[in-house]
Amino acid sequence: MLGLKNVKTTMIAAALVAGTVATSLPATAQESIYVPLFTYRTGPFSGSGIYIAEGMRDYLEMLNQRDGGIGGVKLALEECETGYDTKKGLECYEAVKDKKPVVINPWSTGITLPLIPRASVDKVPVLSMAYGLSAAAIGDTFPWIFNPPATYWDGASMILTYIGGKEGGMDKLKGKTIGYIYLDAGFGKEPIPLLEQMAKDYGFNLKLYPVAATEMQNQSSQWLNVRRDRPDYMVMYGWGALQPTAVKEAVKIGYPMDKFVSIWWPSEDDAAAGGPQSKGFKALNWHAVGDNFPAIADIKKFVTDKNLTQTDKSHIGKVLYNRGIYNSMLIAEGIRNAQKLTGKKVITGEDMRRGLETLNIDAARYKEMGLEGFAGPVKLTCADHNGHFATYMQEWDGSKYVKVSGDIKPNMDKVSPLLNAAAKEYTDKAGSWPRRTEACDKAS
Repeated sequence: MLGLKNVKTTMIAAALVAGTVATSLPATAQESIYVPLFTYRTGPFSGSGIYIAEGMRDYLEMLNQRDGGIGGVKLALEECETGYDTKKGLECYEAVKDKKPVVINPWSTGITLPLIPRASVDKVPVLSMAYGLSAAAIGDTFPWIFNPPATYWDGASMILTYIGGKEGGMDKLKGKTIGYIYLDAGFGKEPIPLLEQMAKDYGFNLKLYPVAATEMQNQSSQWLNVRRDRPDYMVMYGWGALQPTAVKEAVKIGYPMDKFVSIWWPSEDDAAAGGPQSKGFKALNWHAVGDNFPAIADIKKFVTDKNLTQTDKSHIGKVLYNRGIYNSMLIAEGIRNAQKLTGKKVITGEDMRRGLETLNIDAARYKEMGLEGFAGPVKLTCADHNGHFATYMQEWDGSKYVKVSGDIKPNMDKVSPLLNAAAKEYTDKAGSWPRRTEACDKAS
């Protein structure tokens, strides 16, 4: 485990890599709103993490350069390199928490889980965007945790809904075999209870193919088992090196790629890893791919063209780069909303929680942000910190992702009971759990 001195050194190094020291940190904390960014530009998960780190930081830096920040206050941006390692992530948290951050972005389910009980003590909201503990969607129970726009359980139900639609109805899943290849960690294990319940309800056979984090690039045994079991569909919850390796192995055994469906994390590089034969691979998404948006044009104008970042310009507009933009858009809108609610320019973590709980980003607001058509509306409440919003299915056509479905809504009849049960189980195990005591603001 790294010492705090080494963590600070890592933060400085990451900031230098991203070009943030001179351009992102205002002279004093009183003049700024502190937004730490937990990132992983190195290690076995960097193939995914680099894109997200670039998009996340570039959007916020664009607001600093173009608008002078948010509401006339600059954003103090500081990266801490976690390597997607839970111990390093918790050390990053210790290094930043006394600087009064308005939000924490763990960018790892493993880092998110131990921060959940600490958020209410330290009064800092945690934004685990479409990852982390699915039950944290229940804001009445987890008032400091936010995980829009959809949970991993939502995603699993949406994938099965899509598969059911391809087969002619959910009843047609009876007797089918669905394989599930996943990172053998909190992230990958999360959807298993829902998948097991839906297998029981709809009569399909569920085959599990766990992949240890140390074996992400060595999946030959799992895919030999897939070849033996011959599942009708394969579902993947992967990250980092697991994803391109899975695509290559699927191609290698001749698995039909149009039957291989993933949760929303594979990049274009991942999809292309199997060469021309990987055409047909699918993944969920909830936002646009591409750079044809005024806000992204402003990122180029005010940030990348001025060399205020180390972003690879070929990454701009790619699916995970845009995922980082979406994450930072939520942060920025939460800050803006908190300023409006409180009348303050420099907000606190408690103010930020109020801002996130009353987020109401509609089509008109997307247009004002220069992101018209980028994603669907986002509306959160004190009770619902997720929204359980629809996604769509995108397919790899050999050179890019293309949209191949309409909106796919989560099956909340299946998801909600499990979410409620998981939230109760969590708080029962925790014993004395800090429930909400503050009144809720009305959405603006």
